Amino acid sequence: MTSTSSIDGTAGTQISPPAGSTTGTDSLGENDFLELMMDQLKNQNPLDPSDPTQYMSELASFSSLEQEMDISTSAATSASEDTSSAAINLLGKTVTYTDANGNSDSGTVSSVDFGTSGPTLTIGSASGIALSSITEAS
Repeated sequence: MTSTSSIDGTAGTQISPPAGSTTGTDSLGENDFLELMMDQLKNQNPLDPSDPTQYMSELASFSSLEQEMDISTSAATSASEDTSSAAINLLGKTVTYTDANGNSDSGTVSSVDFGTSGPTLTIGSASGIALSSITEAS
């Protein structure tokens, strides 16, 4: 940590990331947060100590945010699995879909391809049909 002086002349503290922590576009993890908090506690002004309830509140907020991110990741994974399952269930079925030109066409789903943008179907001789373009299945 280095001491700095603000515009109004009061001294402040500049906190540097802990050694070995991630910086730049990477996100700080829970351990980085705890290390920063401990450094701040060690280097606080003994004549003007910080409120410990503030640290607990920040830690609780950080934990809550981390749990929300885990839930979000889990929900995205579940949605991806549901989409893949729906595409696989269409194999061998006759579907009606809207092609790239906006025309309606139909055929039997002969294969499912999994790419980075999600599953695509091969219907008759047309390939790369997005699951979202299916309008009817029988």
